[in-house]
Amino acid sequence: MKNAPPRIAIVWRGDREARRAATPQNNRFHRIFEELAAVGLAPEPAVFDEEFAEDVLEQLLAVDAVLVWVNPLDNGKTRKILDPLLRKVAEAGRFVSAHPDVILKMGVKEVLYETRHIGWGVDTRLYRTAAGFREAFVPTFLAAGPRVLKQNRGNGGQGIWKVELMGAPADGATLISVLEAKSGSVPETIDLSDFICRCEAYFTEGGCIVDQPFQSRLPQGMIRCYMSGSRVVGFGQQLVKALVTPPSRPGREPLQPGPRIMYPASAEPFHSLRTRMEKEWTPEMMSTLGIEAASLPIIWDADFLYGPPDAAGNDSYVLCEINVSSVFAIPDEAPAEIARAIASQPRRSAV
Repeated sequence: MKNAPPRIAIVWRGDREARRAATPQNNRFHRIFEELAAVGLAPEPAVFDEEFAEDVLEQLLAVDAVLVWVNPLDNGKTRKILDPLLRKVAEAGRFVSAHPDVILKMGVKEVLYETRHIGWGVDTRLYRTAAGFREAFVPTFLAAGPRVLKQNRGNGGQGIWKVELMGAPADGATLISVLEAKSGSVPETIDLSDFICRCEAYFTEGGCIVDQPFQSRLPQGMIRCYMSGSRVVGFGQQLVKALVTPPSRPGREPLQPGPRIMYPASAEPFHSLRTRMEKEWTPEMMSTLGIEAASLPIIWDADFLYGPPDAAGNDSYVLCEINVSSVFAIPDEAPAEIARAIASQPRRSAV
C-alpha cells in the first residue's frame, strides 16, 4: 500500500466560522497550498483562535508539519496560549515553521544588540532596568544626535520612539522632541525625565529597551529581505513614514507609507545585500544566537535601512528589525521555496 503524503497544516487566525468554512482555495495562502500539493504534500487549513485552541492542538498533533502565520498580539491578545501550544506540537516531534524559542531569539528587538558586531550593526545600547536607563540616557549622550528607542516586543510601531535633544538643559529641565513610530503620531516636546518615566512600563515582565542611532537616510525607504531558512527568496522596498516628522501646517493629514514594491531575489539593486545575507550575516547571526540550520524559520524577514555610504560610495545597510512570527506579504518566489524546504524535512510519524 502506498504511503499517504505528509500532512502539512497551515495556521492562520480566524473565528469559528472561518475555521469551519476554510478550504485550500478561499484564503490568502492559496499559492502556498498549491505549491505544497505540487511537490507531493497534503496541505490543510488550520484556522486558530485562543477560544478553540484545544481543537487546533488536536489537529496539529495529527499532522507532520505546521506552517504558522498568526499575529499573536492581534487586538490586544498575547502569546500566552499560542506559544505553549506550538511547544507541545514541537515536543511531539512535529516540524514547526517558527518555534517559539527561536522567535524569542530572533524576533525581538534585543537581537539588534546581540548582533551589533555583525556587518548590519551600529552603535546599539541595551537597557534592562529603569534605573539603568535613567542613569545612561542623559543629555550629554543625546547631544551626539537623535536616537531611536525600541521596546523589546511589540508591533505596529508602538513603543518605538525617535528622541532628539531640543537644546541645552535650562532651569533644571531638559526638553526633548519625541515621535512614536505608531501611525498618526506627531512630535511632542517633553522633559527628558518625564519621558523616561513614561518608558518604565517597557521593563515589566522582563522587558528591555534597545537604543540605536537615528538613520538620516530613513526617508529613502526600508528594504525588507524575505528569507526561507538561510536563503533569500525576495525583497520588498517601501518608502516609510514612521519616525519621519510630518508637516506642521494646520489640518495636516497623517503621513502614510508608500506601496511596497516587490522584487525577486535576483534583483540587481540588492545583489550585494543578498550576498551578505546568505554568505555572511545569517551564518554569523546563527552562530551568535546558537541557532542550528534545521531550526531556522521556514519564512522570516529582515528589515534594513540605508546607512551611510562606505568609502567607495556603496550603500551600507542597517538592520532595524527581524520579523519571524508574522508574515503577511509573500514574494512570488516564496511559495515554491517554502514547499521545497518543507519537502526536505525528515518525515515525522503522525499520531
